[in-house]
Amino acid sequence: MDDPRRLALLDLLGSHRPADGEEAGHLERLRGLLRRPGRPFDRREFDPGHVTASAFVLHPEGGRVLMVHHRRLGIWVQPGGHVEPADPDVQTAAHREAVEETGVGGLRPVGLLDVDVHRFPARPGGDPAHLHFDVRFAFVAGAAALAPGAEVADARWAGPADLAGMAVDRSVWRPVGRLLDLS
Repeated sequence: MDDPRRLALLDLLGSHRPADGEEAGHLERLRGLLRRPGRPFDRREFDPGHVTASAFVLHPEGGRVLMVHHRRLGIWVQPGGHVEPADPDVQTAAHREAVEETGVGGLRPVGLLDVDVHRFPARPGGDPAHLHFDVRFAFVAGAAALAPGAEVADARWAGPADLAGMAVDRSVWRPVGRLLDLS
């Protein structure tokens, strides 16, 4: 347990209450990854995968969440990505990813929102297929202006009706429901 982020994340997960049985399973898988030897925050760990960080961002006026169109996967998801060596914790990584991908400003952290484990497809000539153990945090934006970064095809605020008409990844619905309950 050489990385202090490992113990901090295990501690944070200890107080998290999953929304349903599916999330409870994801939570146990993540705890298992953190308890085994290895480098769970290293993006080059592919067996079985590594920790990622996501930001579910609520619009300053409520009722809408920030979504990005993933350039490679061609679907709408929350901002997020890999935990970098310089990130002191997973929530900081989620914050950084949201700002890098969307330019959103004035993020106020709310806390741990959701845990998900999903398969990330192989990249031709690159990384093999692997699991992303995604730790998802809630934030409230201080401003609505967006400036999508190079990693995303588009970024926008979406309410429930908008989301229903978008190609949204299935794993988005549970945390979006929780987040919209905060508004």
